[in-house]
Amino acid sequence: MKIYYEQSGHGPDVVLVHGWGSHGGVWTDIAHALSTEYRVTVPDLSGHGRSRDILPPAYTPEALAEGVRCGLSGPAMWVGWSMGGLVALAAAQRYPQEVARLVLVGATPKYEQSADWPHAMSPTVLDQFAHNLEQDYVGTLERFLTLQMAAGEDRAVLRRLRDEMFRYGEPSTAALQAGLRLLKEEDRRDALASVVTPTLVIHGARDRLAPVGAARYLAQQLPQARLEIMPEAGHAPFLSHPELFLEKLRDFIRD
Repeated sequence: MKIYYEQSGHGPDVVLVHGWGSHGGVWTDIAHALSTEYRVTVPDLSGHGRSRDILPPAYTPEALAEGVRCGLSGPAMWVGWSMGGLVALAAAQRYPQEVARLVLVGATPKYEQSADWPHAMSPTVLDQFAHNLEQDYVGTLERFLTLQMAAGEDRAVLRRLRDEMFRYGEPSTAALQAGLRLLKEEDRRDALASVVTPTLVIHGARDRLAPVGAARYLAQQLPQARLEIMPEAGHAPFLSHPELFLEKLRDFIRD
């Protein structure tokens, strides 16, 4: 069974991949702007949005990437935000001929801190989210959304994220738990050197979920990467600063 996706526009293919707990609706404004020049595909990942009842046997970046790939007809530029960045990285590694360019937004190769990886959340934070999902489903999701905001950032971004999260009903609890396990366990640092796709890393300097050190690491380890840091943005720069985000994205596509 195929996941839900929407397509608009004509031209070279661009696919926009959302993050944990969200769905393709977060990309609405960006998709509309790009559709004047490109054919834009916006999927709802397995377990999210209008794909909430579709779960792969193994909830891995590779399995999620395969679900997205089924909606494409050829090579595309993959834009992955947050957990979607892990999905896009997996696609670039497994299907290099089908990922023409790669854009990683608020992404990191590893979400959990360890002795050799300070650019991430404390292990207790992810553990607490997983525990709280069973006790206070909505409250836990809202606390996660709050973490995506930079201090002083426009509260309209938070309202947009909240509205989109619940637009098509509550996300699947099984998918949210599986996604948290993915974020807790995934470590793609060793795979970065093999991803030769031209890559743009866009990151908010005030990102609290994936500190900016993770973006610098990605740009250093990926063989063909360019780093663009947005100084005032948090975890969702395409929502908080859409015009600047589109400017950097278009520059990369046209380069």
